[in-house]
Amino acid sequence: MIYLDNAATAYPKAPGVARSMYDYVEKVGATINRSSYASAQEAGLVTLTLRERLCRLFGHPDPTRAVITPGATAGLNMVIKGLLRPGDHCIVSSMEHNAVMRPLMQLEKEGVSFDRAPCDKEGRLELEKLPGLIRENTKLVVMAHASNVSGTVQDAEAVGKICAEHGIPFALDAAQSAGHMDVDFGRFRLSALAVPGHKGLLGPQGIGALLLDAQFAEKLTPLIAGGTGSASDMEELPGWMPDRFESGTMNLPGIYGLETALRYIEERGIADLEAHERRLTRRFLDGLRSIKNVRLFGPYDLSARTGVISIGFIRRDNADAAWQLERDFGVLTRCGLHCAPSAHKTLESWPEGSVRFSIGYANTEADIDGALEAIEATSS
Repeated sequence: MIYLDNAATAYPKAPGVARSMYDYVEKVGATINRSSYASAQEAGLVTLTLRERLCRLFGHPDPTRAVITPGATAGLNMVIKGLLRPGDHCIVSSMEHNAVMRPLMQLEKEGVSFDRAPCDKEGRLELEKLPGLIRENTKLVVMAHASNVSGTVQDAEAVGKICAEHGIPFALDAAQSAGHMDVDFGRFRLSALAVPGHKGLLGPQGIGALLLDAQFAEKLTPLIAGGTGSASDMEELPGWMPDRFESGTMNLPGIYGLETALRYIEERGIADLEAHERRLTRRFLDGLRSIKNVRLFGPYDLSARTGVISIGFIRRDNADAAWQLERDFGVLTRCGLHCAPSAHKTLESWPEGSVRFSIGYANTEADIDGALEAIEATSS
């Protein structure tokens, strides 16, 4: 098997993730913020350690504003629906995932408007056009850092600078960049950063984080209200962080798993992980150049992309080709529109979609060579 679907979820997970989750379920079992016995205190300490690791990884100053979420989609909904009200305006790019677009489409029916900042045919934001989209009622800019279709990376630092100059909050969807490259909350001048735990962070599904700026957090209305284990004498939500955004029982198995994954990332280093994936991405892209009857969607320029690589088969139906890649060669990919119809329209891969190969930390040169041989055999 050659697993090249890491943009959907990383496989295998970081060493120790499964063991730490098993140990929590079998040996700890307690929840946090509810009791003071030893196992509950241990769970609370692991949760705090996770928040601290998230802050170190993403250049965020305050662990109390590292909110634990079910994933990036939940975090983005917390930002978009927690902030925007009828009459407000939002700016996105034309490369967004449905985790951004579907909440906005819901809010559009309630009087929220939005504009798509144009991107070129390789998915790169036409940065000079962004300021012209800003209105008096623009309350948010939210964008994907890296495309889940083409791997195209946007200049988040430049976008953050424009937003800061106009006093507009900037929220970044780092679903495809977190764990793959440097993502810096302060340098990007972010108001919010949404990350999933199960992709580049190498943890389990069902866990993620939303890192917030202090002033921006005060503007958000929590989507979910309920018990937090704190201020139990009140029927109002507590106003302090992170409790205000963490109602209900926390996903402790996920917290233990993600904390272990981030420990691995800290020990190995983002720079090493990025260098490994870049080497393999270059090998893949170089190999694609010599294969006929396939088309790359996105840039060949390694500095402008991640290891998410989408191609179209010119003489074959993409779905049929993806099926053959698995059946005959054991190459696992993702075929279709990848929950990002706007991105595919921008890349001119609509409506056929593409076959996506996404490289992860555990892939090898042999995986890349095997995938290229399979593509060549399948494309004819």
